[in-house]
Amino acid sequence: MKKLIIGLAIPALFLNCEQQQSHNNETGSQESINEQVEMKKVNFNSEGANLVGNLFYPAGFDETKTYPALVVSGSWTTVKEQMAGLYAEKLAEEGFITLAFDFRNYGESEGEPRFYESPELKKVDVKNAVSYLEGLPEVDPDKIGAFGVCAGAMYTLMAASEDKRIRSVATAASWLHDADAVKLFYGGEEGVNQKLKAARKAKEEYAANGTVEYIPTISTEDPTAAMYGPYDYYLNPERGGIPQWSNDKFAVMSWEDWLTTDPMNSAPNLTAPTLMIHSDGAVLPQYTKNYFELIGTDDKKLHWMETDLESPYHQFNYYDQELEVSESVSEASKWFRTKM
Repeated sequence: MKKLIIGLAIPALFLNCEQQQSHNNETGSQESINEQVEMKKVNFNSEGANLVGNLFYPAGFDETKTYPALVVSGSWTTVKEQMAGLYAEKLAEEGFITLAFDFRNYGESEGEPRFYESPELKKVDVKNAVSYLEGLPEVDPDKIGAFGVCAGAMYTLMAASEDKRIRSVATAASWLHDADAVKLFYGGEEGVNQKLKAARKAKEEYAANGTVEYIPTISTEDPTAAMYGPYDYYLNPERGGIPQWSNDKFAVMSWEDWLTTDPMNSAPNLTAPTLMIHSDGAVLPQYTKNYFELIGTDDKKLHWMETDLESPYHQFNYYDQELEVSESVSEASKWFRTKM
C-alpha cells in the first residue's frame, strides 16, 4: 500500500519540501478588510503545486520594517475563507502578518485528486507556507510562528515538531487522535475497517483509471458522509457553509490517510514554546491533555476554558463564536509576543 500512496502523490508533487525554494508571487492588490487589517491574495509553491493564500497586514503597516508572522490553519476539508481566515484576520489586528491559505487539493490551490484529505501532505504545506513567509522582506525570519484550530492544530503541531523555523505554536480546540480515538467517531473497529477497505479500493481505482470516488462532506441524512450529524457550522451559510467550501465532495481514498495518522508521536519532538487552548466540551479533551504532557519542552501552557456544552459541541464555537475566538486570539497573541 505504501507504493500506491507514493504513486498517487507523484503527479502533483514534484519537489522535495526540504530542497525546493518557495516562489513568492503576489496575485492581488492590497485591499482593506476593516480599519485595522489589509489583505492581498498571494501564491506560493508546495512540492510543485501552486497554493493560493490570503496575506493579512496589521494597521499602520510600514514596508520599511519587519514584522512577526504566523501561518494559520483551519479544520479538515476547509478553505481559507472559513476559520483560518477569521483567525488570520483577528491575529493581524494584534500586529502580526498572517497567512491563511488553501491546502493542496482544496479551494483555489492546485493539487489532485481534488478534496483528498491527507494530514501528512498538509503538514508539508505548512512547512512551505513558512518558507514563503521567510522569503518576504516585511517578515522577520526569526519570528515566524504557527496557529491551528481543530485539525489545523494537528497539521501545525506535526510540522512544528519537524521544522525548527516555527519558533512558537498556539492551538485552539485541537483535533488529535490515535487508533483508539478514531473508533469513537467512525463506528468502532468495524466502522474504521470498512472505511479503510473502501479507501484502499478507491486508491486502486484512481491509480488504474483516474476516477475519484466521492461521498458528501457533511450530511444530516446520509450516514456515509465524512461528517454525519447536525453540525450547524458546516450546514449554516451564515457560518461555515459558504460557497467557497464543498459540502458534497470528500474523496473516499482520504479515509486511509486520515484514520491512520497518529499525531501523538510528534509531541516529544516538539521543542518550540507551545500554547494549547481547549475545553472539556471540545473534541477529545483528554487527547489534548495527553499531547500536552508529551511535548518535549517545559516552555508550554495549557489554557482550559469553561463551558456547559458537552463534548464535542463546544468545538464548533471555536470556529467563529465571539467568546471563544476572542479569548483564543487574546491568549495566542500574548503567547506569540513573548515567545518569538
